[in-house]
Amino acid sequence: MESKIKVGIVGAAGYTGGELIRLLLNHPKTEITFALSRSQNGKAISSIHTDLIGETNLIFTNEYFNTIDVLFLCLPHKESKIWLQNNEVNETIKIIDLGNDFRIDGAFEKGNFVYGLPEINKKTIEQSNYVANPGCFATAIQLALLPLAKAKILKTVYTTGITGSTGAGQQLQDTTHFSWRVNNISAYKTLQHQHVSEICKTLNSLNEEKVNLEFVPWRGDFTRGIFTSSTIETKMSLEEIQTLYEDFYRNNPFVFLSKTNIDLKQVVNTNKCLLFIEKDENHVVIHSVIDNLIKGASGQAVQNMNLMFGWEATLGLKLKASAF
Repeated sequence: MESKIKVGIVGAAGYTGGELIRLLLNHPKTEITFALSRSQNGKAISSIHTDLIGETNLIFTNEYFNTIDVLFLCLPHKESKIWLQNNEVNETIKIIDLGNDFRIDGAFEKGNFVYGLPEINKKTIEQSNYVANPGCFATAIQLALLPLAKAKILKTVYTTGITGSTGAGQQLQDTTHFSWRVNNISAYKTLQHQHVSEICKTLNSLNEEKVNLEFVPWRGDFTRGIFTSSTIETKMSLEEIQTLYEDFYRNNPFVFLSKTNIDLKQVVNTNKCLLFIEKDENHVVIHSVIDNLIKGASGQAVQNMNLMFGWEATLGLKLKASAF
Protein backbone atom coordinates (compact mmCIF):
# COMPACT_ATOMS: atom_id res chain seq x y z
CA MET A 1 0.00 0.00 0.00
CA GLU A 2 1.30 3.46 -0.92
CA SER A 3 2.32 5.48 2.13
CA LYS A 4 0.41 8.65 2.93
CA ILE A 5 1.74 11.97 4.13
CA LYS A 6 0.84 13.03 7.67
CA VAL A 7 -1.16 16.23 8.07
CA GLY A 8 -1.71 18.58 10.99
CA ILE A 9 -4.39 21.28 11.17
CA VAL A 10 -4.35 24.23 13.57
CA GLY A 11 -7.64 26.05 14.01
CA ALA A 12 -9.61 23.02 12.90
CA ALA A 13 -13.00 23.89 14.39
CA GLY A 14 -13.88 26.77 12.06
CA TYR A 15 -15.49 26.72 8.62
CA THR A 16 -12.23 26.44 6.68
CA GLY A 17 -10.90 23.85 9.13
CA GLY A 18 -14.03 21.75 8.73
CA GLU A 19 -13.91 21.89 4.94
CA LEU A 20 -10.21 21.06 5.01
CA ILE A 21 -10.85 17.99 7.19
CA ARG A 22 -13.59 16.84 4.80
CA LEU A 23 -11.32 17.17 1.78
CA LEU A 24 -8.31 15.52 3.43
CA LEU A 25 -10.34 12.56 4.72
CA ASN A 26 -11.20 11.80 1.10
CA HIS A 27 -7.76 12.58 -0.33
CA PRO A 28 -5.96 9.40 -1.48
CA LYS A 29 -2.54 10.48 -0.21
CA THR A 30 -3.19 12.16 3.17
CA GLU A 31 -3.70 11.03 6.74
CA ILE A 32 -4.75 13.51 9.42
CA THR A 33 -2.46 13.19 12.45
CA PHE A 34 -4.10 15.89 14.54
CA ALA A 35 -6.77 18.58 14.35
CA LEU A 36 -5.94 21.26 16.90
CA SER A 37 -8.60 23.43 18.49
CA ARG A 38 -8.23 25.15 21.85
CA SER A 39 -11.96 25.80 22.15
CA GLN A 40 -13.10 22.25 21.25
CA ASN A 41 -10.28 20.21 22.81
CA GLY A 42 -11.35 16.65 23.66
CA LYS A 43 -14.56 16.74 21.61
CA ALA A 44 -15.25 14.50 18.65
CA ILE A 45 -14.69 16.31 15.35
CA SER A 46 -18.05 15.01 14.10
CA SER A 47 -19.79 16.65 17.07
CA ILE A 48 -18.75 20.07 15.76
CA HIS A 49 -18.55 19.39 12.03
CA THR A 50 -21.73 17.34 11.99
CA ASP A 51 -21.50 16.68 8.25
CA LEU A 52 -18.62 14.33 9.14
CA ILE A 53 -20.68 11.93 11.27
CA GLY A 54 -19.69 8.44 10.16
CA GLU A 55 -16.65 9.78 8.30
CA THR A 56 -14.09 10.01 11.12
CA ASN A 57 -13.47 9.12 14.76
CA LEU A 58 -10.86 11.84 15.23
CA ILE A 59 -10.91 13.96 18.38
CA PHE A 60 -9.91 17.61 18.62
CA THR A 61 -6.68 18.17 20.53
CA ASN A 62 -4.85 21.21 21.89
CA GLU A 63 -1.43 19.58 21.48
CA TYR A 64 0.90 20.16 18.55
CA PHE A 65 3.05 17.30 17.23
CA ASN A 66 6.08 17.63 14.93
CA THR A 67 5.54 14.16 13.46
CA ILE A 68 3.85 15.51 10.32
CA ASP A 69 4.76 16.37 6.74
CA VAL A 70 2.52 19.38 6.20
CA LEU A 71 0.83 21.86 8.53
CA PHE A 72 -2.29 23.88 7.68
CA LEU A 73 -2.94 27.04 9.67
CA CYS A 74 -6.67 27.89 9.70
CA LEU A 75 -6.42 30.62 12.31
CA PRO A 76 -8.08 34.05 12.37
CA HIS A 77 -6.18 36.77 10.56
CA LYS A 78 -3.05 38.05 12.33
CA GLU A 79 -2.78 34.94 14.53
CA SER A 80 -0.61 32.68 12.34
CA LYS A 81 2.60 34.63 12.99
CA ILE A 82 1.92 34.57 16.73
CA TRP A 83 1.28 30.82 16.68
CA LEU A 84 4.47 30.13 14.73
CA GLN A 85 6.48 32.28 17.15
CA ASN A 86 5.12 30.30 20.10
CA ASN A 87 5.51 26.82 18.61
CA GLU A 88 8.63 25.19 17.21
CA VAL A 89 7.85 23.66 13.81
CA ASN A 90 10.49 21.40 12.28
CA GLU A 91 12.13 22.81 9.15
CA THR A 92 11.17 19.66 7.25
CA ILE A 93 7.46 20.44 7.63
CA LYS A 94 5.72 22.29 4.82
CA ILE A 95 3.33 25.05 5.97
CA ILE A 96 0.22 26.39 4.24
CA ASP A 97 -1.31 29.45 5.93
CA LEU A 98 -4.96 30.18 5.16
CA GLY A 99 -4.86 33.51 7.02
CA ASN A 100 -3.58 36.83 5.68
CA ASP A 101 -0.39 37.09 7.74
CA PHE A 102 2.06 36.29 4.91
CA ARG A 103 0.17 37.29 1.75
CA ILE A 104 1.81 40.69 1.35
CA ASP A 105 5.02 40.28 3.32
CA GLY A 106 6.06 36.63 3.16
CA ALA A 107 9.01 37.05 5.53
CA PHE A 108 9.50 33.99 7.76
CA GLU A 109 12.62 33.07 9.70
CA LYS A 110 12.89 29.62 8.05
CA GLY A 111 12.19 30.78 4.49
CA ASN A 112 9.80 33.16 2.78
CA PHE A 113 6.15 32.32 2.18
CA VAL A 114 5.16 32.45 -1.48
CA TYR A 115 1.76 33.68 -2.64
CA GLY A 116 -0.35 30.60 -3.33
CA LEU A 117 -2.37 31.49 -6.41
CA PRO A 118 -1.58 28.45 -8.62
CA GLU A 119 -2.82 30.04 -11.84
CA ILE A 120 0.07 32.50 -11.74
CA ASN A 121 2.61 31.02 -9.27
CA LYS A 122 2.48 27.28 -10.00
CA LYS A 123 6.22 26.74 -10.47
CA THR A 124 7.11 28.80 -7.41
CA ILE A 125 4.61 26.90 -5.27
CA GLU A 126 6.01 23.58 -6.47
CA GLN A 127 9.46 24.57 -5.19
CA SER A 128 8.38 26.13 -1.90
CA ASN A 129 7.95 24.81 1.64
CA TYR A 130 5.83 27.76 2.79
CA VAL A 131 2.70 29.00 1.01
CA ALA A 132 0.34 31.85 1.86
CA ASN A 133 -3.12 30.91 0.60
CA PRO A 134 -4.91 33.84 -1.13
CA GLY A 135 -8.07 35.43 0.24
CA CYS A 136 -11.46 34.41 -1.12
CA PHE A 137 -12.45 37.71 -2.78
CA ALA A 138 -8.84 38.07 -3.90
CA THR A 139 -8.98 34.71 -5.66
CA ALA A 140 -12.22 35.46 -7.51
CA ILE A 141 -11.15 38.93 -8.61
CA GLN A 142 -7.61 38.01 -9.62
CA LEU A 143 -8.76 35.08 -11.73
CA ALA A 144 -11.13 37.48 -13.49
CA LEU A 145 -8.33 39.95 -14.28
CA LEU A 146 -5.05 38.02 -14.68
CA PRO A 147 -5.25 37.64 -18.49
CA LEU A 148 -5.89 41.36 -18.88
CA ALA A 149 -2.99 42.23 -16.59
CA LYS A 150 -0.67 39.96 -18.56
CA ALA A 151 -1.83 41.74 -21.73
CA LYS A 152 -0.93 45.01 -19.93
CA ILE A 153 -4.23 46.73 -20.63
CA LEU A 154 -5.52 47.33 -17.09
CA LYS A 155 -5.85 50.87 -15.75
CA THR A 156 -8.88 51.46 -13.54
CA VAL A 157 -11.08 48.50 -12.60
CA TYR A 158 -14.50 48.86 -10.99
CA THR A 159 -15.49 45.68 -9.15
CA THR A 160 -18.54 44.69 -7.15
CA GLY A 161 -18.76 41.36 -5.36
CA ILE A 162 -21.18 39.54 -3.12
CA THR A 163 -20.29 36.85 -0.59
CA GLY A 164 -22.14 34.42 1.63
CA SER A 165 -22.23 34.52 5.43
CA THR A 166 -19.49 31.88 5.83
CA GLY A 167 -17.02 34.42 4.47
CA ALA A 168 -17.22 36.21 7.82
CA GLY A 169 -16.10 33.15 9.78
CA GLN A 170 -17.86 30.98 12.35
CA GLN A 171 -17.94 33.42 15.25
CA LEU A 172 -21.41 34.96 15.56
CA GLN A 173 -21.69 38.63 14.65
CA ASP A 174 -24.64 40.96 14.21
CA THR A 175 -24.28 40.81 10.42
CA THR A 176 -24.07 36.98 10.29
CA HIS A 177 -27.07 36.33 12.52
CA PHE A 178 -29.96 34.65 10.66
CA SER A 179 -32.43 37.34 11.71
CA TRP A 180 -30.25 39.99 10.09
CA ARG A 181 -29.06 38.12 6.99
CA VAL A 182 -32.30 36.58 5.76
CA ASN A 183 -34.05 38.67 3.08
CA ASN A 184 -31.30 41.26 3.46
CA ILE A 185 -28.25 42.64 1.64
CA SER A 186 -25.69 45.34 2.45
CA ALA A 187 -22.39 46.81 1.33
CA TYR A 188 -19.40 46.77 3.68
CA LYS A 189 -15.78 47.95 3.70
CA THR A 190 -16.55 50.03 0.60
CA LEU A 191 -13.30 50.82 -1.27
CA GLN A 192 -11.35 49.62 1.81
CA HIS A 193 -11.50 45.82 1.70
CA GLN A 194 -8.37 44.09 3.02
CA HIS A 195 -7.96 41.94 -0.11
CA VAL A 196 -7.38 44.92 -2.43
CA SER A 197 -3.69 45.17 -1.54
CA GLU A 198 -2.92 41.53 -2.37
CA ILE A 199 -4.94 41.75 -5.59
CA CYS A 200 -3.07 44.84 -6.75
CA LYS A 201 0.30 43.37 -5.79
CA THR A 202 -0.29 40.48 -8.21
CA LEU A 203 -1.84 42.59 -10.98
CA ASN A 204 0.88 45.25 -10.76
CA SER A 205 3.57 42.58 -11.17
CA LEU A 206 2.10 41.74 -14.60
CA ASN A 207 0.61 44.99 -15.81
CA GLU A 208 2.60 47.80 -17.48
CA GLU A 209 1.21 50.49 -15.21
CA LYS A 210 -0.21 50.59 -11.69
CA VAL A 211 -3.73 49.19 -11.47
CA ASN A 212 -6.39 51.21 -9.68
CA LEU A 213 -9.00 48.82 -8.22
CA GLU A 214 -12.23 50.33 -6.92
CA PHE A 215 -13.93 47.49 -5.05
CA VAL A 216 -17.34 47.46 -3.37
CA PRO A 217 -18.10 44.18 -1.53
CA TRP A 218 -21.57 43.08 -0.53
CA ARG A 219 -22.99 40.70 2.10
CA GLY A 220 -25.49 38.27 0.60
CA ASP A 221 -28.50 36.34 1.85
CA PHE A 222 -26.90 32.89 1.38
CA THR A 223 -24.26 30.83 3.16
CA ARG A 224 -21.44 30.19 0.69
CA GLY A 225 -20.07 31.40 -2.60
CA ILE A 226 -18.73 34.58 -4.20
CA PHE A 227 -19.92 36.37 -7.33
CA THR A 228 -17.85 39.29 -8.62
CA SER A 229 -18.24 41.58 -11.62
CA SER A 230 -15.28 43.66 -12.81
CA THR A 231 -15.66 46.47 -15.37
CA ILE A 232 -12.89 47.93 -17.52
CA GLU A 233 -12.61 50.03 -20.67
CA THR A 234 -10.93 48.62 -23.78
CA LYS A 235 -11.26 48.77 -27.54
CA MET A 236 -10.46 45.07 -27.92
CA SER A 237 -13.28 43.00 -29.41
CA LEU A 238 -15.14 40.43 -27.33
CA GLU A 239 -13.66 37.66 -29.47
CA GLU A 240 -10.11 38.94 -28.88
CA ILE A 241 -10.70 39.07 -25.12
CA GLN A 242 -12.19 35.59 -25.03
CA THR A 243 -9.17 34.24 -26.93
CA LEU A 244 -6.92 35.98 -24.41
CA TYR A 245 -8.66 34.13 -21.57
CA GLU A 246 -8.77 30.77 -23.30
CA ASP A 247 -5.04 30.94 -24.02
CA PHE A 248 -4.17 32.05 -20.48
CA TYR A 249 -6.17 29.31 -18.73
CA ARG A 250 -5.62 26.55 -21.29
CA ASN A 251 -3.50 24.42 -18.93
CA ASN A 252 -5.27 25.31 -15.68
CA PRO A 253 -7.58 22.54 -14.44
CA PHE A 254 -9.97 24.63 -12.33
CA VAL A 255 -10.65 27.85 -14.29
CA PHE A 256 -13.16 27.77 -17.13
CA LEU A 257 -14.44 30.43 -19.50
CA SER A 258 -18.15 30.05 -20.16
CA LYS A 259 -19.80 31.39 -23.32
CA THR A 260 -23.15 31.55 -21.51
CA ASN A 261 -24.18 33.37 -18.34
CA ILE A 262 -22.95 31.85 -15.09
CA ASP A 263 -24.46 31.47 -11.63
CA LEU A 264 -23.24 30.64 -8.14
CA LYS A 265 -24.69 27.13 -7.87
CA GLN A 266 -22.41 25.96 -10.68
CA VAL A 267 -19.36 26.20 -8.40
CA VAL A 268 -20.60 25.68 -4.82
CA ASN A 269 -18.81 22.67 -3.27
CA THR A 270 -16.16 22.67 -6.02
CA ASN A 271 -12.66 24.04 -6.53
CA LYS A 272 -13.73 25.63 -9.82
CA CYS A 273 -13.78 29.23 -10.92
CA LEU A 274 -16.14 30.04 -13.78
CA LEU A 275 -15.74 33.22 -15.84
CA PHE A 276 -18.16 34.93 -18.22
CA ILE A 277 -17.35 38.03 -20.29
CA GLU A 278 -19.78 40.64 -21.65
CA LYS A 279 -19.05 43.72 -23.77
CA ASP A 280 -21.01 46.84 -24.62
CA GLU A 281 -19.21 49.40 -26.79
CA ASN A 282 -15.88 50.01 -24.99
CA HIS A 283 -16.96 48.59 -21.64
CA VAL A 284 -16.13 44.99 -20.72
CA VAL A 285 -17.47 43.14 -17.68
CA ILE A 286 -15.81 39.97 -16.43
CA HIS A 287 -18.00 37.92 -14.09
CA SER A 288 -16.36 35.41 -11.76
CA VAL A 289 -17.86 32.79 -9.41
CA ILE A 290 -16.18 30.57 -6.81
CA ASP A 291 -17.02 28.75 -3.59
CA ASN A 292 -15.43 30.95 -0.92
CA LEU A 293 -14.70 27.95 1.34
CA ILE A 294 -13.26 25.69 -1.39
CA LYS A 295 -11.49 27.56 -4.20
CA GLY A 296 -11.41 30.61 -1.93
CA ALA A 297 -9.86 28.74 1.01
CA SER A 298 -9.59 25.02 1.83
CA GLY A 299 -9.76 23.60 -1.71
CA GLN A 300 -7.08 25.98 -2.94
CA ALA A 301 -4.97 25.01 0.10
CA VAL A 302 -5.25 21.34 -0.93
CA GLN A 303 -4.43 22.31 -4.53
CA ASN A 304 -1.29 24.03 -3.24
CA MET A 305 -0.40 20.98 -1.13
CA ASN A 306 -0.70 18.80 -4.22
CA LEU A 307 1.72 21.04 -6.11
CA MET A 308 4.18 21.18 -3.19
CA PHE A 309 4.36 17.37 -3.09
CA GLY A 310 4.59 16.95 -6.85
CA TRP A 311 1.10 15.48 -7.34
CA GLU A 312 -1.60 16.28 -9.88
CA ALA A 313 -3.30 19.56 -8.92
CA THR A 314 -6.74 17.93 -9.12
CA LEU A 315 -5.96 15.07 -6.68
CA GLY A 316 -8.76 14.87 -4.11
CA LEU A 317 -10.52 17.86 -5.66
CA LYS A 318 -12.73 16.34 -8.36
CA LEU A 319 -15.92 17.62 -6.74
CA LYS A 320 -19.37 18.05 -8.23
CA ALA A 321 -21.49 21.12 -7.64
CA SER A 322 -25.01 20.85 -6.24
CA ALA A 323 -26.72 22.75 -9.03
CA PHE A 324 -30.28 22.12 -7.87
